[in-house]
Amino acid sequence: MKRSKFTEEQIVRILQEAASGQKTQAQLCRDHGVSANTFYVWKRKYAGMQTDDVRHLRELERENAQLKRLLAERDLEIDAVRALFRKNGLALPNPSRGRDS
Repeated sequence: MKRSKFTEEQIVRILQEAASGQKTQAQLCRDHGVSANTFYVWKRKYAGMQTDDVRHLRELERENAQLKRLLAERDLEIDAVRALFRKNGLALPNPSRGRDS
């Protein structure tokens, strides 16, 4: 995921400026060097949030991405073990057995 060049504080401030109605959205985009598409993405994603909320959301998104990577790695390892079992003609262990029952 591409890192934003804007901090949480800047995003919230830009959205608050837009909500105040002092400048048009086009003026805000020009002043801050933001595309209209980026502005709408921010508005949809961060509308009504405070700086701490945005920071917390980004941290949760990072954690979620890390957990997805770990799960994908685990699934690859399981697939490799299953392929090894099949190659050697061994029976696959029953996943429901061996757990605390």
